[in-house]
Amino acid sequence: MAMISQLAVQGAQMLSVLLLAPLLIGFVRKVKARLVRRQGPSLIQPYRDLVRLMRKEVVLADNASWLFRVTPYLIFAATWVAAALVPTFATGLEFSWTADLIVIVALLGSARFFQALAGMDVGTSFGGLGASREVMIASLAEPAMLLIVFSLALLAGATQLSTVAAFMGSPEVGLRVSLGMSLIALVMVAIAENARIPVDNPATHLELTMVHEAMILEYSGRHLAMIELATFLKLLLYMSLIACVFLPWGLDGASAGPKALAIGAAAYLCKLAVLAILLAVFETAVAKMRVFRVPDFLGAALMLALLGTLLLFVSRSL
Repeated sequence: MAMISQLAVQGAQMLSVLLLAPLLIGFVRKVKARLVRRQGPSLIQPYRDLVRLMRKEVVLADNASWLFRVTPYLIFAATWVAAALVPTFATGLEFSWTADLIVIVALLGSARFFQALAGMDVGTSFGGLGASREVMIASLAEPAMLLIVFSLALLAGATQLSTVAAFMGSPEVGLRVSLGMSLIALVMVAIAENARIPVDNPATHLELTMVHEAMILEYSGRHLAMIELATFLKLLLYMSLIACVFLPWGLDGASAGPKALAIGAAAYLCKLAVLAILLAVFETAVAKMRVFRVPDFLGAALMLALLGTLLLFVSRSL
């Protein structure tokens, strides 16, 4: 009976991240529109867009290979699994032993690898441009993410998210400069990985600036719907990761009662709402930077993550 309840909670978490991801995007767009005194689209507009794309016919280029056809499903599967591994409203789930930070980084890196290959598969100039820029961003974002993982591992003694969340929620952590550096670095990496302002503008289609959109210009129909849903899940993943590691309040074990799980779910929704509002305010207040300034932005995140790791290492060795 206990295993059945844990599997039910695990399934509820997987389904919740899948259903909440489009709503999160819709909420961010709505807040951004309100900040500039516009009505903005409906909160459920991303759901309508996904349904519309699923109903459309798939149009493929004549020279598209099997990799181009399979990549959308691989990207969606890898991103969904990575997002479902992050504890949202409960820890210690049936598959929590797989919720490792290094596994999540590997899944996201695999999805990026196949997306870059698919962008170059058809042979268009836009696809190659977007793939080269994506690889350039990844070459700095992934090392920064791994340094953040190492700093958390030095502090918590593990890279498993349930263990990290339990340690970060304990009173022995306190205020640490290294954790502040890791948090800022993680936010900068999340902005770059999700192609948000100031690194990229998800609402533009200008060939001189776009990164993510350039790789998926040749997709249509259900293939584009899978990639768009994976993009929504990726933003939810990073917000859930920030909430799980640095805001671990409300998380309880899977064996807790329905009341505790309901409180955890409500706390998780509140964290997502606050982070979404902060993202919308930040994107409204700043302008998009030039492409050649992106390495400086990610280089700062890499240095912050490195300094945080070094501070933790020195403090533990003393």
